[in-house]
Amino acid sequence: MTSQTTMAEPGQQPGEPGEQGSGDGLQAGLKNRHLSMIAIGGVIGAGLFVGSGAGIAAAGPAILVSYALVGMMVVLVMRMLGEMAAARPTSGSFSAYADQALGRWAGFSIGWLYWFFWVVVLAVEATAGATILEGWVPAVPQWAWALIVMVVLTATNLVSVGSYGEFEFWFAGIKVVAIGAFVVVGLLAVFGVLPGSDNPGAGFAHLTDAGGFFPEGPGAILTGILMVVFSFMGSEIVTLAAGESSNPQRAVSKATNSVIWRIAVFYLGSIFVVLTLLPWNDASIVKDGSYVAALNSIGIPHAGQVMNVIVLTAVLSCLNSGLYTASRMAFSLGRRGDAPQAFARVNKRGVPQAAILSSVVFGFVAVFFNYQWPDTVFQFLLNSSGAVALFVWLVICFTQLRMRGIILREQPEKLVVRMWLFPYLTWATIAMISFVLVYMLTDDAGREQVLLSLLVAALVVAVSLVREARGRKTGATPVE
Repeated sequence: MTSQTTMAEPGQQPGEPGEQGSGDGLQAGLKNRHLSMIAIGGVIGAGLFVGSGAGIAAAGPAILVSYALVGMMVVLVMRMLGEMAAARPTSGSFSAYADQALGRWAGFSIGWLYWFFWVVVLAVEATAGATILEGWVPAVPQWAWALIVMVVLTATNLVSVGSYGEFEFWFAGIKVVAIGAFVVVGLLAVFGVLPGSDNPGAGFAHLTDAGGFFPEGPGAILTGILMVVFSFMGSEIVTLAAGESSNPQRAVSKATNSVIWRIAVFYLGSIFVVLTLLPWNDASIVKDGSYVAALNSIGIPHAGQVMNVIVLTAVLSCLNSGLYTASRMAFSLGRRGDAPQAFARVNKRGVPQAAILSSVVFGFVAVFFNYQWPDTVFQFLLNSSGAVALFVWLVICFTQLRMRGIILREQPEKLVVRMWLFPYLTWATIAMISFVLVYMLTDDAGREQVLLSLLVAALVVAVSLVREARGRKTGATPVE
């Protein structure tokens, strides 16, 4: 199979759509319906279904405030990213913008850290999916299921960006329909109007009848923030995918404007339903999972299996998007000279084959570590990538502070999405994210994540500065 490297035409901004595809050689294979569903489903990870029970147990009904605060932070970060992505859509997204606004060291560092985050996620999600599938078909060992899932989704991504979009359209669609149905059916049961429901229909009484709205004290809101913040990671994927659509500016604008209601319905709405169907301290919320416990309280038959299907869909969706995201970031790094040049090549279908395969290989290695050394090597990988999401959001904030002036000087007509109350809300968001990082240092699990993530980040930044210094000494110039 022949490979080719396509660069932007003179006068064409990197990442702008050309006649064959995007200006960086990728094909414009994503349709509007693909991007719409990627945008809607991007904020719904398996963590929402699996991890919400622990958050409810830690903070009680006040976990709603935790979700609202983190949701507000994500909305602001997405607005900043949307401003830059609508003006300059590219497969490198915030890494490419950091390169332009803060320096090559910033683009290199955050790009590789983000790639590292997603390839570790590949291993986590592949193992989670394999666990569910082994429960259904015990004759096939768990490692074999993990291998099958990874191979199938790798093949999907290698075929074309359109096949990735099609898979994600259906995966995300199932998640969206499932949560939408859960919210509607749950609210009917809350008010006692659901036919055949086993729930007494207590209305909003459960929000305060077990120790009040803040049963663990207002400080539990901060504990809840640490537990829910990472379930929001992935909302930025649509800005990477937009570079492979026919109208990236429209796609980014639409996704950015809709992030508020997506978070309100899917996160706050579904958790609100759980808390109104059951007392927050009901043992089944932690034992069975918050959504399964809620469905059982209504009297939905086989609630556990229903939720397993939905969780598996969320896992496959996260795997699919994680592989896509990691490969596009590797492609962008290669195109800018910050990764092997092979990563910047696309095949005749406009797919960065080497970037996809290299990401998968690391994912396979991480899966092996998970089975061989789950409590040592793999735990180190998990902890050292744990705070990367917050680092990425911080870099987006600082980048937007500089990029606003660059866009106004060079392409003012492209500033179609604007950050609200600039620069005050940008600085407020920086303060919020910094506070979360500092507060994590007071938590035993959070402290290890922040310190190990900082260590890995420091190593990556050091590598980038050494490369930059060597480049200046040899007179080498970066690839534009």
